[in-house]
Amino acid sequence: MRRRQFLAATAGVGMAPAATGRPRPQSSSSFAPLGTLELPGLAETVVTDDGTTAVAAVSDGFATVDLADPTAPSLLAERRDILADRADGPLRNVWDVKCDGDTLAVVGPANASRDAIEAAVFYDVSDPADPERLGVHETRYPIHNCDIADGVAYLTANSAGSVGLATVSVGADPERLGGWALTDHDQRWADVRYALANLHDVYVQDGLAYLAHWDAGTWIVDVSDPATPSLVSRVRGRSVEDLREYGRNAARRDGFRRPGNDHYVAVNDTGDLLGIGIEAWFQPGPGGIVLYDVSDVANPQRLTRIDPPPVPEGESAGYSNGVWTTAHNFGFAGDRLYTAWYQGGVKVFDVSDPANPTEVAAWRDTDDACFWTACPAGDFLVAPSVDQPPGVDITERLYTFPDPGSGLTPADGSESPTAGATDTASGTGTATTTDASGPGFGVLAGLAGLGLGAWRATRDRTE
Repeated sequence: MRRRQFLAATAGVGMAPAATGRPRPQSSSSFAPLGTLELPGLAETVVTDDGTTAVAAVSDGFATVDLADPTAPSLLAERRDILADRADGPLRNVWDVKCDGDTLAVVGPANASRDAIEAAVFYDVSDPADPERLGVHETRYPIHNCDIADGVAYLTANSAGSVGLATVSVGADPERLGGWALTDHDQRWADVRYALANLHDVYVQDGLAYLAHWDAGTWIVDVSDPATPSLVSRVRGRSVEDLREYGRNAARRDGFRRPGNDHYVAVNDTGDLLGIGIEAWFQPGPGGIVLYDVSDVANPQRLTRIDPPPVPEGESAGYSNGVWTTAHNFGFAGDRLYTAWYQGGVKVFDVSDPANPTEVAAWRDTDDACFWTACPAGDFLVAPSVDQPPGVDITERLYTFPDPGSGLTPADGSESPTAGATDTASGTGTATTTDASGPGFGVLAGLAGLGLGAWRATRDRTE
């Protein structure tokens, strides 16, 4: 019912100077990679329910990876140049994939692009070495992210005059079932700039959709009937009155800054703990992860936040010319939160006391790894490192790590840590928590997620 395996995002890596003058990877205790696999175009990655296969978005399609031996992940199959036989094909800018049992959703393009096919493509991956296409649902909007549950796909559906969610049936002949948009709640949202309110991500579990709408905040929608989604509650966000006042230039400027920028959302297995990731680069600094108690889904209560890893000494934060340490995708499994912070690395937290998260493990290699997400897979994690930020040459690799306490042996022969791992003064990011009175979170997430150039194109198209 819920893609527990897609629990995404891990990070929190630290670097120390080497004798050669080049930074070297740093970890808390002995948390270190088990294995890697180079995979061009790598982006979002999910793991099947049995933990034996990873499925990765690879920009022009997807790839399946055998995880039977986590020290040596191996390629099973690739499907690239999807829909090349259709007008304006093939499908490009594929940044997201999601699974529900043996059904896979592949969506794109992540960003608006002229003369590009826009679609959700569904596959049967019961044999991951030989995925078979089920059906195609073409749209009139780009699809940055999606989710899939119980035979229904949930798509980010941002277009001129509407930012919100689309629900689509899965199968040989998929069709739109329904949708929900901010304007269904209040028509005044139609006057808010796209850059401040578009739907960046959706997470669905147990009949509820959690929607990350950037500065407009996070909203919870009942999708138990996918044809008629209905609002349950608004978790947080800036007021429509405030956001309506922004002109084009101000929206462009503040779209990369805190407060705001609800970029990614996920809940734990029981659905009573919600995480909201903030993606931001410029002053007042990178974004972190905010935790909310949603045991009463109609009345969410803020618990705490997890701060991002610091930028290395002598470096600066920034989208184009800085080191990226802002939060990206993440996920829960049991009492643990797995987080990714781009060049800030991978971090694992114990959230058994969600108001006081404890860092359990961290690893980072600022110059050579930039993590998109982290997926628990039993005794180990899967974490894709992507070719970002601009101007930095990072080889795209799928990493595996031992889950802290699993007893699996990293590549250096040491055992994985069990608890209490922290970043060190050598430059490893220190993740701290603050109480509910702490400052708000970043606005940047959505814009950076779409890509500045694509965001500008979409902004110009929708204003």
